[in-house]
Formats: sequence, C-alpha cells, structure tokens
Amino acid sequence: MKRKNLIFLYPRRLVALPLFGLFKRAGQALHSADTTVLATALGPIAQSAYRRTFGTAAFVSVMNVIFGGLLAWALVRYDFPGKGWLDAAIDLPFSLPTSVAGLTLLSVYNDQSGVLGSSLASRGIRVVFSPIAVAIARAFVSFPFSVRTVQPVLQELEPELEEAALSLGATDWGVFQHVIWPAIRPALRTGGALGFARAVGEFGSVVRVASNLPLRDLVAPVLVFQSLEQYDTAAASLIGAIRLLISLARLFIINSLASVRFGRA
Repeated sequence: MKRKNLIFLYPRRLVALPLFGLFKRAGQALHSADTTVLATALGPIAQSAYRRTFGTAAFVSVMNVIFGGLLAWALVRYDFPGKGWLDAAIDLPFSLPTSVAGLTLLSVYNDQSGVLGSSLASRGIRVVFSPIAVAIARAFVSFPFSVRTVQPVLQELEPELEEAALSLGATDWGVFQHVIWPAIRPALRTGGALGFARAVGEFGSVVRVASNLPLRDLVAPVLVFQSLEQYDTAAASLIGAIRLLISLARLFIINSLASVRFGRA
C-alpha cells in the first residue's frame, strides 16, 4: 500500500515543487519592494504585455474552436481529394520545434520573399514583426487541439441517432441542435481550454515573427526571457507567477461557466 501511494504521490511532487519554488521566489520579490523589479513586473510595459498575452490567446482560442470544429466535421463527414494529407498536416505543429515553427511562418509571411507576405505587403498589410504575427503564431501552434478533441467524438457519434431524429420529423438544424451539439460541446470546450493554455505559453515562434517591442507586440513569455537575459530572476519569477495565476483564474472561470450551462441544459 505504501509503495502504491508513493507511485501516485511522486508525480504530484514533481509538479508541485517547481510551482512552490516559483511562487516562493515571486513572494520574495514582492516583499523586497525593489522598485526596479516591481517596475519590470508590474509597470506599464508589463501590463501591456499581459493584455497582449491573454487577449491574443483568448481571441485565438475562440477562432480555433470555430474553424477547428468545422474542419473536424469536414474530415469526419466528407470525402475529398487530399483528405489524408490534410488530416496528417494538422499534427504538424505538435512535431515541429517552436523555433522551427517561427522560421516556417517567416518563410510564408515575410514581406520580401514570403509566399503570402509579399502579396499582403503590396496591399499595405504587414504581418511579420507586428501584433498580427503574434496571433498567427499562437493560432498555428494551438490549432490542432481544437480539431483532435472534436474529431473522435464525431467519429463515435452513432448515425442511428440522427436517423431516428430525422424519422421523427426533426429538421437538419434540429438534429444538430439536439443530437450533435450536446455531444461535441464538451470536446469544443476542452479544445478551447487546451488551445488557450498552449497559446498563452508560446514563446519560440512568437519571438521570431514579432518585433518584441514594448507597448506594441511584446508578450509576457518574451518579457520573462528578456528579464532572464539581464539576470533579473526576481522579476522573471514574479512575471511568471502572475501569468500562471491569471491563466488558472481564466481557466477556472471558463470551466465554471461551462459547468453551469451544461447543468442547466
């Protein structure tokens, strides 16, 4: 019994110890009242980075839920040329290192030689080294979650349920609203939450495609990296703790609201 308890307790300690160390270091930074540390972690530049970080991640997660759900529907319900290649390409962001993902996006959206970037630049739309690049990079790395969480649910959904609803006089919209939507709604919520968490922490691709300028497109992960480059571990720990707390609070609110809606439904 003791050995079994240790098996389950050991992974928890692996997760808890780094978090404990982070919050301990952040608490020390707050109690020190060092104006430089507080200005770096709580000043106007940091506040702008927090807004950019969580605002972009929330927007990207909503877009991924919409288009990821549509793509999952198309992959399950329809046959078309190139379906296998498209299905395999969805997992590409999982296998690519984030720095390579940034280089891939640069090759596509570069203003000078990019496949799409040069065309967009001729129309006055600059993607690379702008806030748009932050959203695109985060959407790229978090999009698979929205597809892969919904796709298995649609595959396991029994066609007989839809046929029974149609035979009882339900319209196509009624079948979707009362049969399909209740089945895929939890999966969409899970995919959105996972995508949001992935987008919030994205660093490798963002640092390559954005200009990382304060008050423009600087995000919190890059701000942590810049603080560590200056050997300001106290400010980096405080910024990391604030990011973690805001992420946990948002995920808790999302799950609570979803649970209330599901309970009423």
